[in-house]
Amino acid sequence: MKAKTKGKDIFVADISFEATEEDLHKLFSVCGTVRSINMVTDPKGGQFKGVAFIHMATDAETKDAINMLDGTRLIDRCISVSTAKTKEEMQSLNPTAPEIPERRSRRKRVPKGRKKVR
Repeated sequence: MKAKTKGKDIFVADISFEATEEDLHKLFSVCGTVRSINMVTDPKGGQFKGVAFIHMATDAETKDAINMLDGTRLIDRCISVSTAKTKEEMQSLNPTAPEIPERRSRRKRVPKGRKKVR
């Protein structure tokens, strides 16, 4: 989902942690062609966070999916389906939020007085 086309991306929240990409694909393919699914995971632990972004083929299929599937029960939870917002839209909703800087890798510093164990 590098090149975002406004209106074709869907944000899905409150997804069961037991759900798989295949479960989401089956559910959303009822409304049309699913181009891609991005299940958000924790960068440190790799655990699924319960939200996903789904890219549909057309705007009409996106609207159908939002209207039909919002509040649908998937495994043991009712999912929330809405249009995905771009980063710019999210920033304009909360202008006091700081800009998210690019991540840089940092080496851990060894406190003074301790020897480095190899």
